[in-house]
Amino acid sequence: MCGIAGFCNFTADYLLQENYWHDCLVRMRESIAHRGKDNVGEYLNKHVGFGHTRLSIRDVSHGKQPIIRRVGDAEYVIIYNGEIYNTDELLPELKRAGYHFETTTDTEVILYAYIHYGIDFVDRLNGIYAFAIWDDREKMLLLYRDRLGVKPLFYTIKDNTIIFGSEIKALFCHPQIKPEIDINSLREIFGIGPARTPGNGVFREIKELLPGHYIRFTVNGLSDTLYWDLESREHTDSFQETVEKVSYLVRDAIIRQMVSDVPVCSFLSGGVDSSIVTAVASDYLRADGSFLNTFSFDFKENDIYYQANAFQPERDRPFVDIMRKKYELDRHTYLECDEAMLAELLDDAVRAKDLPGMTDIDASLMYFCSLVKLHNKVALTGECADEIFGGYPWFYRDELTWADIFPWSRDISARTMLLDDSFAAELRLEEYIKQRYNETLQQVPYLEDEEPAEKRRREITYLNIKWFMQTLLDRMDRASMFNSLEARVPFADHRIMEYVFNVPWEMKYRNGVAKSLLREACRDLLPAELLNRKKSPYPKTYHPGYEKLLKERLSEIISNKNSPIQPMIDIKKVQAFLKEPAVYGKPWFGQLMAGPQLMAYLIQINYWLEKYSPAFIS
Repeated sequence: MCGIAGFCNFTADYLLQENYWHDCLVRMRESIAHRGKDNVGEYLNKHVGFGHTRLSIRDVSHGKQPIIRRVGDAEYVIIYNGEIYNTDELLPELKRAGYHFETTTDTEVILYAYIHYGIDFVDRLNGIYAFAIWDDREKMLLLYRDRLGVKPLFYTIKDNTIIFGSEIKALFCHPQIKPEIDINSLREIFGIGPARTPGNGVFREIKELLPGHYIRFTVNGLSDTLYWDLESREHTDSFQETVEKVSYLVRDAIIRQMVSDVPVCSFLSGGVDSSIVTAVASDYLRADGSFLNTFSFDFKENDIYYQANAFQPERDRPFVDIMRKKYELDRHTYLECDEAMLAELLDDAVRAKDLPGMTDIDASLMYFCSLVKLHNKVALTGECADEIFGGYPWFYRDELTWADIFPWSRDISARTMLLDDSFAAELRLEEYIKQRYNETLQQVPYLEDEEPAEKRRREITYLNIKWFMQTLLDRMDRASMFNSLEARVPFADHRIMEYVFNVPWEMKYRNGVAKSLLREACRDLLPAELLNRKKSPYPKTYHPGYEKLLKERLSEIISNKNSPIQPMIDIKKVQAFLKEPAVYGKPWFGQLMAGPQLMAYLIQINYWLEKYSPAFIS
């Protein structure tokens, strides 16, 4: 993976101040250098500038970017962040067409595919990506993002200039862009966060290119094109045919994503999803005489303080041990994080994301990724299976399924109970959240005459893919790339999403078993104890020392009159909250963010306001 950044203005001539604008590109890509430190490069011409920082995975020696190619009398330039998994299928026709390849990178394949097939060539790609292409013949800048939004790409337009980058911080390195927020920014933070409305960068006028979209920027302005989305189709396959198709798609996606010129490892949580990925990857490497590195995550003394609840019924480690035994995973590493490190990394997690996030859940993953990076550059993960196969409790618990709101964030009161009353009234969070929710429901592609229950499951699936999954993908990208680690997500293969989106709920929840379709499709891969395991999310700490550290830090914030969050919260309410024992089993976001994470979220908001000092625009 890599980091990309750049700008374009058709009324400017950047070459008149070449050194100044070159230095600007350097600052932009240096701000995201953590995404890859193996190589750097810039490109500057009259109207456009590109900057790139590289994590070398394919053609380690010769894949430096930007890649510049001349075809006829025209020049084409690309900067790219991602991985294309079907380059071997694209290469033969491009070679027959006469294109000469100087590298074995997927970057060069993308550029020639654009030149050969035209602007809609992206339909041919299987992968995760965000890239920019400068077409000097057409005087056109193109920005593309992958179908499911695995790789990020932010942009803004100011005074006829489009400025873009893999992370928001890169945009702030451009002289025309300063951090600003408005009332809707605060509604996103307090009402939607740690999720974000699709396409919303929270900072004022900062946008994120939507998944499955590309942007064309020319002298005539900007146009945004949807090239892929989920579609509803009648599912005619029998259950057995569906099982066989899912079995093929899942295994093919995992094997495709083993492509790399450096060793690949896997995150093994002991859950069904990561175990399936690990099983296929391990078998694939063993056939070639190689071995898979695997890593699992937990928290220090969780064996003492762990508290079982409806959302997290059991610990992971016993199931990791079962997988280790079955697949002889001798190269497995148990990683642990203590409460002090977790609290210390809350600020780093904000810097990684440029926004408050999933607090210690982000911070712990960042820490674990920093340890994995000592061994590997590329990791396979089990993310994104629950969203499409129906693994979350809001797919099958009626009180969550039929709640007329985002089911992972049902309790709005938890978001407002510590806010200043007048500030909460100004935010009008319930109205804002409801509007975002209804906007998404209007986009759901229904089948005609769908039964109400099936229609609602389709809505829940669509909401999960467009919202909740994006939050987890953001988390995975920033946590891994902050440490120059590439995390791949086989279950986010668009072919899996397209097919399973239309599979009836009765096949996904057969005999009342969550994700029964996936379990059946991969029955031969997993031991029975693991195959039948109930869903248990990413682990979190239950150590009382962590709660103590949070209370101490939040107490310092509310006692400091200069704390930027102070006008937004009710000090007396916070003080009373700090005196109560934290509630672990009642999440206010997802399945993990409960009482301690509410404290941590306020801490992150305060740090975010201090770090970025955004000007408030009314």
